[in-house]
Amino acid sequence: MFVTIAAMTGFVLSIVLVPWIIVQIPSDYFSYPQRQKYLWSGWHPLIRMIAIIMKNMLGFIFVAAGIAMLVLPGQGLLTILVGLFLIEFPYKYKVERWLIKRPFIFKAANWIRRKANRSPLKI
Repeated sequence: MFVTIAAMTGFVLSIVLVPWIIVQIPSDYFSYPQRQKYLWSGWHPLIRMIAIIMKNMLGFIFVAAGIAMLVLPGQGLLTILVGLFLIEFPYKYKVERWLIKRPFIFKAANWIRRKANRSPLKI
């Protein structure tokens, strides 16, 4: 029963949150060889640490849900990609660029962006 509820909740959240997050990514996010700026750099250190911890926890939830969606209904690969966008780890940008260069993921992300009248992602 719990697994069914979790699967349905994950499916609904993936349908709503994953496209929204993909639309929010700047179109030139992947066009640079290195990351351009650090999002939390101007914040107070305590607030920055809490925000990074919360963002990482949300990212791990997305990755876990995406892995589950590989066998359950939902957008598994895109959900994993969004989770990786949220988690902080070494060489993150290289992993993100490697993933988005996969033709299936790149086409799916740009299809979602096209439906939202956003410019396509550039690599």
